[in-house]
Amino acid sequence: MATQPNQALPNGYRLNEYTIVRKIGGGGFSMVYLATDDQNNLFAIKEYLPGALVLRTSGSVVVEASSDDNRNIFRHGMKCFFEEGRTLAKINHSNVIRVTNFFRANETVYMVMQYERGRTLQQYIQTHRGNIREGFIRRVFAQMLTGLREVHTHKLLHLDIKPSNIYIRQDGSPVLIDFGAARQTLNQEETRLQPMYTPGFAAPEQYHNRERLGPWTDIYSTGASIYACLAGLPPQAADARLLNDKLTPAARAWAGEYSSQLLETVDWCMQLNYMERPQSVFALQKRLMDDSTLQLGKPSLLSSIKRSLNKEIF
Repeated sequence: MATQPNQALPNGYRLNEYTIVRKIGGGGFSMVYLATDDQNNLFAIKEYLPGALVLRTSGSVVVEASSDDNRNIFRHGMKCFFEEGRTLAKINHSNVIRVTNFFRANETVYMVMQYERGRTLQQYIQTHRGNIREGFIRRVFAQMLTGLREVHTHKLLHLDIKPSNIYIRQDGSPVLIDFGAARQTLNQEETRLQPMYTPGFAAPEQYHNRERLGPWTDIYSTGASIYACLAGLPPQAADARLLNDKLTPAARAWAGEYSSQLLETVDWCMQLNYMERPQSVFALQKRLMDDSTLQLGKPSLLSSIKRSLNKEIF
């Protein structure tokens, strides 16, 4: 199904108590805007706008289903998007994007998020291609997983973890952005929509057997994201691996360049059989915390996270 060329909301448009500054992102599922409130605080506002289902033409702000058949699908997806916003709003964690508001307008729904300054891990990979230190990888992903654990605690999966959805703030701390749970739910209901996963980072069960989605699905994507840090580009897509697995194991590709423990951990996360991966974020995080193989000693941030983990009761 072809994606419609939707128009963004115009700069300066008043959306409830927010003013749109400009469009800053988006794809086939949504648009993201930079906006301000009346106190000039900055926010990122995500608009539910699946181009395969709805159309907003030039000169209009209202979203309309592109056909009668698409109307019910759109409404179901809108409900999922709204419920996702409701769930995310309950999560207050420094490594998860903060949702501050969600509401209906223009015949669709909007999710208001705290605006973060920095750059994505994907941009960092492009800048430091082939020269990313192991200490950086362990620190960023150990912190990111702390946030992901909180997400899983709220019975929500991310389902779109990839370097472009891991934002690195100016202070170096990571934050998870752009959840895909609503998209996956919508896909599950209507197979005629275009796939909304990211090849190379999506786990095998996101292509088939979606009833097997679980924490291990996000763990596959985490391993693939670390692999991308090492390789400078995405790994082979999981559906292609199922047919003809040509992915060079990290333990062989970067032997001697990174610790064998880190490389084996990446390969563990990227097992095609979901039952052979770490079954919880905590299990993976423990491996990333074990940085005893590093020659430069233990970074203080890793040590502090490790101490925090040891205090928790599981």
